[in-house]
Amino acid sequence: MGTLRRPLVALAAGAVAVTIGLAPGADSAAPHERASGTTGAKEYRQLAKKTDYVKLDLLAINDFHGNLEPPTGSSGRINNTNAGGASFLGSLLNKERKKSRAAGATPLTVAAGDLIGASPLLSGAFHDEPTIKAMNLLHLDVTSVGNHEFDEGVNELLRMQKGGCLPDGTGANGQDSCPGGQDFKGADFKYLGANVFWKNAAGHSRPTPFKPYQIFKVGGQKVAFIGMTLEGTPSIVSAAGIASVDFRDEVDTANALVPKLKKKHVKSIVVLLHEGVTPTDATAYNSCSGVSGAGLAIAQNLSPAIDAVVSGHTHQPYKCVVKDPKGKPRLFTSASSFGRMVTKLHFLIDPKTHDIVRPAAFAENIINANAAGQKQSKKLNTLISTYKTLVAPIENKVIGHINPTGPGTPPTTVSKTQEANGSDSPLGNLIADAQKADPTVVQGGKAPVIALMNPGGIRADLVENAAGDVTYGAAFNVQPFNNFVVSMDLTGAQIRSILNEQWNGGNESTVTFNKILQVSGISYTWDASDAAGTGNAIVGDVLVDTNGDGTPDAPLANDTTYRVVANNFLSDGGDNFPTFKAGTNKLIGGLDIDSLVKYLQAHDPYTVTPTDRISSQP
Repeated sequence: MGTLRRPLVALAAGAVAVTIGLAPGADSAAPHERASGTTGAKEYRQLAKKTDYVKLDLLAINDFHGNLEPPTGSSGRINNTNAGGASFLGSLLNKERKKSRAAGATPLTVAAGDLIGASPLLSGAFHDEPTIKAMNLLHLDVTSVGNHEFDEGVNELLRMQKGGCLPDGTGANGQDSCPGGQDFKGADFKYLGANVFWKNAAGHSRPTPFKPYQIFKVGGQKVAFIGMTLEGTPSIVSAAGIASVDFRDEVDTANALVPKLKKKHVKSIVVLLHEGVTPTDATAYNSCSGVSGAGLAIAQNLSPAIDAVVSGHTHQPYKCVVKDPKGKPRLFTSASSFGRMVTKLHFLIDPKTHDIVRPAAFAENIINANAAGQKQSKKLNTLISTYKTLVAPIENKVIGHINPTGPGTPPTTVSKTQEANGSDSPLGNLIADAQKADPTVVQGGKAPVIALMNPGGIRADLVENAAGDVTYGAAFNVQPFNNFVVSMDLTGAQIRSILNEQWNGGNESTVTFNKILQVSGISYTWDASDAAGTGNAIVGDVLVDTNGDGTPDAPLANDTTYRVVANNFLSDGGDNFPTFKAGTNKLIGGLDIDSLVKYLQAHDPYTVTPTDRISSQP
């Protein structure tokens, strides 16, 4: 889940810097991949001796997701190095800016989307206003929008840009805009959304809610940034908040802007793209190992006039060179996620052609290490401290406990990890049970008998604190989206279709466990060898709990109507489950986080359930 801004800034330090480049005439057999080397750096050094070349350094981040504090666990490391934290990032960026300026380069700080959304409570409790303030302090110049920027809808993202406080009742629904007398002036940088168009442009000053591009002057040379999110954003964002906009093809959008930029005498163009790839070896963060994913074709097919692609969305670190449609080299990079890394891209601009000299371009991914004694930004630490004080009463409220399941030390975690055979998880079961039991989705005395939950909406394990308590903060880390729970009528045939959509339709190309819906009130077995493309991977009957005792006991009947509950993201067909949209008699209940909180309070201490609701056969 890009943005943009006015000043000039530089980027991160502290890690091994490996360069990458592609010499003219290099082998094109693997256009998407090149091992790290020194070609680009060597060309850069040679051409930089000519004093009339303009030096531009980009400091790039992506997928920050409101991680103001260093993330924990594996999410807080790059390989074996502890990394992340806004205050460390601020210091690193300042250090890299100074290095750039000392070398005669102009630094700009850019991002490729998902700066906000799915954020920890420290930012999420305040509608991500703290993160926008942090980005201002980091002197972000420009960013693309990402899918998570739309988690609370287009209008809320426009507020992130322009500023202003929400009348949200001082903490209503677990969020508080402008808490404790804080103001919110919005972003100093601009969000760019070239491929996000108003469905009805009437009454709007331009066809897009956000600027499609921004032009900076660097050493007298014009440099344009085009910002885009993935075209598939509607399938992974709640539909209600984006009902007024369309998301268009990334390549077509960017290529259509090139002639407009040329008319403005812009020859140096960089795309900030919230779409990416996944390398086969993510530990080799300064290389490009066997990458695959939707971002690759985009990076290869963008107009030859576009000089580089700074990407995101996959949360992966990579540093690639792709060939454009004319066979010329083009940098294609990503800086992992959560502020753990910065990509530094080095460019030379020829003042005669006004274009970036691509064979001389190179990049390095730099870890934002946060070891003890590492320098931190005082201003960012003050910001974080202020909001930690404001969030404490919300975060520390005790909502329950986890029951020991055997002798010895009681478990401190309800895990979101699914069984290796693609089944349910302990935390998935808890969340589905909680939504099925939520009184706010009972319609006319009719309560849901089935609950379905997308695993992508479960963002962390549920963890007790040192005192053995489950707090609101821990629950929020699990479900940070503030989705609503929605009950609806679906027939047995429609429910079976939804289950098969886990492997078919839009999910057919990636038959992985991350689309296995977590369930309550049903159980079934699926055939892993007969999943994608068959239309029916379910083996035997889907059993339904008809008497409410927690044990599915009767076969799902195709012509029987059942009351089903899911979050509004799924209800709107998100994650490529279109059959949800056919549900009738929909009732919008409370927030999903409230369902979880109420259930834990009602079942205190909570006993972890067996993972026996979904099974697979090879």
